[in-house]
Amino acid sequence: MNRTRMKWIQLLGALLLFIAGLPATAQDSQHAFDEVMKKVDDLLWYEKVGDIAYIDKVYLCGPARWKEPNPTGMSAGNELKFWTYIFIPKSVDPNKKYPLMVLPHSGVHADFNTYYAHIVRELIAQEYIVVSAEYRGSTGYGKSVYDNIDYGGLENEDVYVSRNYMVENFDIVDASRVGIMGWSHGGMITLMNLFTYPGKYACGFAGVPVSDVIMRMGYSTDDYRDIFSAPNHIGKTPREDMAEYKRRSPVWNAEKLQDPLLIHTNTSDDDVNVVEVEHLIRALKAEGKKFEYKIFDRAPGGHSFDRVDTRKASEIRFDIYTFMGRYLKPNKPFKSVDEVREAAYKFK
Repeated sequence: MNRTRMKWIQLLGALLLFIAGLPATAQDSQHAFDEVMKKVDDLLWYEKVGDIAYIDKVYLCGPARWKEPNPTGMSAGNELKFWTYIFIPKSVDPNKKYPLMVLPHSGVHADFNTYYAHIVRELIAQEYIVVSAEYRGSTGYGKSVYDNIDYGGLENEDVYVSRNYMVENFDIVDASRVGIMGWSHGGMITLMNLFTYPGKYACGFAGVPVSDVIMRMGYSTDDYRDIFSAPNHIGKTPREDMAEYKRRSPVWNAEKLQDPLLIHTNTSDDDVNVVEVEHLIRALKAEGKKFEYKIFDRAPGGHSFDRVDTRKASEIRFDIYTFMGRYLKPNKPFKSVDEVREAAYKFK
């Protein structure tokens, strides 16, 4: 309790400083606000999963920037540093091995936050160790991290670095039982990690994954497209550099799949249109790949249909965990949807 109180006192001080020294520009104000909100949400992790998990946040190094703003500057070519969350079940025996779940967050310029708390609780209850990287472009860490966005590029390496960190530094992690799962942008990162590093993951789940960035540019808004063509990012439109957008799209890398994969999509998805995921499914079939998928017909919740807190969503997540469990063999696999509900919400 004393540690929690101290954190809240520190947070209050940060809020007062934020209010007193609010930057002049709207963009700088937004970054400062995001940093404060990140500190608030970090405290909430202890409230939401601290009863069952040891929680840590470590500082790691990923590759240098894909595009250096100042190629002759003092820091040009330096590795980019990023934060990574770690959750370890309090029930672990330090003399045993446990499966690792790599959980990349979703969203363009987003972050790993307590939106995922119930999912983390479900994973911890099965005795998975969980790692989630705040890869380049994430929010809550200031303008420099935000501007280092590399969607479909080196962000995938950051997530892979977090996987390797756990395998190399924790004796309780079983390197032969590493899975990766994510939704939306996190689903895209899941696919790209599987495609780029075959054999390093025992299996993967990609929920409503961004699958074809070129197609996505076609049905997205100008504000969304501008993120990609901005000078600090790709710097060109698909029309100007088709190859670069293909390189960043899972559908154009489908031939590389070797490991077990489950894909979910929803016909009423209001973010990643079902046609984009269908394109991926067709590409994998054309390459003769073995994988599993399910297209849900107007499942309630649209883009978040299996992440909302309804019993139906819990049933879908139970199926996801059953698939992953075939390959990762957690010590305490769920036997029913009631067990999923109890793990996430403490009551059946």
